[in-house]
Amino acid sequence: MASAAVAKAKPTETFVDNKRKDDIRMANITAAEAVANAVRTSLGPKGMDKMISTASGEVIITNDGATILNKMEVLQPAAKFLVELSKSQDVVAGDGTTTVVVIAGALLKSSLTLLSAGIHPTVVSDSLHKASIKAVEILSAVAVPVELSDRDSLVKSASTSLNSKVVSQYSTLLAPLAVDAVLSVVDPEKPDLVDLKDIKIVKKLGGTVDDTELVNGLVFDKKVSHAAGGPTRVENAKIGVIQFQISPPKTDIEQSIVVSDYSQMDRILKEERNYILGMIKKIKATGCNVLLIQKSILRDAVTDLSLHYLAKAKILVIKDIERDEIEFITKTLNCLPISNIEHFRAEKMGFADIVEEVPLGDGGKIVKIMGIKDMGRTTSVLVRGSNHLVLDEAERSLHDALCVIRCLVNKKFLIAGGGAPEIELSRQLGAWAKVLQGMEGYCIKAFAEALEVIPYTLAENAGLNPIAIVTELRNRHAQGEINAGINVRKGQITNILEENVVQPLLVSTSAISLASECVRMILKIDDIVTVR
Repeated sequence: MASAAVAKAKPTETFVDNKRKDDIRMANITAAEAVANAVRTSLGPKGMDKMISTASGEVIITNDGATILNKMEVLQPAAKFLVELSKSQDVVAGDGTTTVVVIAGALLKSSLTLLSAGIHPTVVSDSLHKASIKAVEILSAVAVPVELSDRDSLVKSASTSLNSKVVSQYSTLLAPLAVDAVLSVVDPEKPDLVDLKDIKIVKKLGGTVDDTELVNGLVFDKKVSHAAGGPTRVENAKIGVIQFQISPPKTDIEQSIVVSDYSQMDRILKEERNYILGMIKKIKATGCNVLLIQKSILRDAVTDLSLHYLAKAKILVIKDIERDEIEFITKTLNCLPISNIEHFRAEKMGFADIVEEVPLGDGGKIVKIMGIKDMGRTTSVLVRGSNHLVLDEAERSLHDALCVIRCLVNKKFLIAGGGAPEIELSRQLGAWAKVLQGMEGYCIKAFAEALEVIPYTLAENAGLNPIAIVTELRNRHAQGEINAGINVRKGQITNILEENVVQPLLVSTSAISLASECVRMILKIDDIVTVR
């Protein structure tokens, strides 16, 4: 009888093989987790640095998450998401690039547990979406408003960002410098927008990071052309930015000139001289005494002969200006680039009190243009360092600090650092999960626990006992101390706002939103199709 029942049931049974889909999801999550674990150790002020050796033999030492992931050659398609994730955090906020990857890794880990418990990926994904929206609300509720006139708060948040970098010992110098740089380029008409292209970072090898300075003017990492003894210092400068060449013209086609006797030769040289002299007389007639000459590909921008005549005309020459610098230079000098000698007129020039070549103690030289009349809203930072590794890392750290200030200009709110917001999120989301019905509550509880990875990692990297610290931190938050965080320097839990460890709200909210978006994308993938 039983066998007859089985025979009847057979035609209606359908069996779907989900094994492959689960395997793909597993592989994706494992690969992405591996990437997250690679950068996890470099989180926080006591995080370790990574030494990256590229194929060309170049060595980079950094603990900036975006830089590390950018240089890593990740082949697995899902793991590439995490590299893109840290890039997008770098674009949105500029700081928190390691945090965002670590959070994504933790969310993936908890998703894997939920999936293996038999919860459908779509349910997990939707719950994560709800959790991230709620998380942003919670963070906005605990944020403290800040005014741009409150310089101390801005400096505090910049130095918090710098404290986790290789150059952290210079944060007292670089943090105020970053604040002044950003505030000097904020346009009062558009107070919420800051374009970091208006801050030019010039790197010059030599000296130490202590010699870094903010220059209210223009700095060139070049020498003045000394050929034929031209001037190296000009006061009351009238500056022309030219994009044409002061050299004998060439024809557009391949040509060869056959010279059969000396008189023809002399005539060619004489014509060249007259041509160049004619140009320089036109330049001199406008009263111009400083020339910035753009690099040229087709023919020499200047020849020895033209430099000789320019020196005689007492015109200071800075040559080999890169094409992409022209926009910044003309904006700063409030002048127009001149593309043809016929258009060289006085109204297209910029004016400055002084242009001079400044020797740096170690044999290097730079050119400074100071006291620019009607200067555009730009500023330059001269970064010094004893070797290329320090220089590059100082530039990256300064960029992060500038981005932090930019975040505060865009969204004028601060929150505590030191793992405080993550624990608070974890606590409030956990409480919210208890109110929800069904699978959602279960999923959100798992994600709430996942957020504890940030304080856990901070404690771990600082050599503290992570379990004891995180438990104590939870306890403090449960008692209502929402700003209690891990003070890595003292190795204990303190009110982190009083310790001046603060970060912009935008850094944390974008980290949570971007990480959850990335994890949802990875969860939704159930097959990888390779197209040859």
